[in-house]
Amino acid sequence: MDKFLKIISFMVLMVGVVLILSPLFVVLYTSFSAGGESGGFTWEFYRQAWEMGDFVLAFFNSGLVAIAVTFSQIVTSALAGYALARLQFQGKNFILLLIIATLVIPIQLLVIPIFLILRNAHLINTYWALILPSAANGFGIFLMRQYFCTIPLELEQAAELDGANRLQVIWHILLPLAKPAVITLFLFTFIGEWNDLFKPLVFTSNPQLKTVQLALASFQEQFTSNWSLLMAGVVIATIPVILLFILGQKQFIEGIGTTGLKN
Repeated sequence: MDKFLKIISFMVLMVGVVLILSPLFVVLYTSFSAGGESGGFTWEFYRQAWEMGDFVLAFFNSGLVAIAVTFSQIVTSALAGYALARLQFQGKNFILLLIIATLVIPIQLLVIPIFLILRNAHLINTYWALILPSAANGFGIFLMRQYFCTIPLELEQAAELDGANRLQVIWHILLPLAKPAVITLFLFTFIGEWNDLFKPLVFTSNPQLKTVQLALASFQEQFTSNWSLLMAGVVIATIPVILLFILGQKQFIEGIGTTGLKN
């Protein structure tokens, strides 16, 4: 009976894998398909997509913004997460609830006040307009707080007895031990920023600040009738995200699995 259930489970999982991966196979097949009467496969669409979409500039802008936002969120999440996990102060639980509540508020609801702040600070059409609105994030703070709660307090106390201050404890003790959570936050943030279309669309109009998603959107408008060229552009924009997730998937799974609810 157990063997039969394992076989059924395996078949169900295989069907799920096929259903999930089939769109990716269609995209890859279309991007390489030469079409026409000759048929066959070609890399030509990738060369054309790379040149026509100006992906060199777009990759640079998206990479710069994604790395800056990711670094900012790791720093702010580590500091705030440590305060909520270790420090004792009045209203700590209420602040934690407020931070968790921000997770259900989309940036679209805050776009007008954020735009006004950026405009008054003369930051519209700058990299700062793409970085500052996402410099801190409730999910990252909650994630780091939960992971810090799983680390024994005795390790910090031993470091403090050796003369380490709080920042040294965070940098030399907690962050190395919280590597899975840090990598999880890195993946979530980087991928989210790389795929973000809303902020570049609202806060910038300068072509020199074009990101990958803006390039892909304009590319789609120009080549809606050329599916092979369009799918090649989609694959180009997706490759960095896929490679990044493959490299960090082990730590990602560990980080999610070890950050359950803990007081």
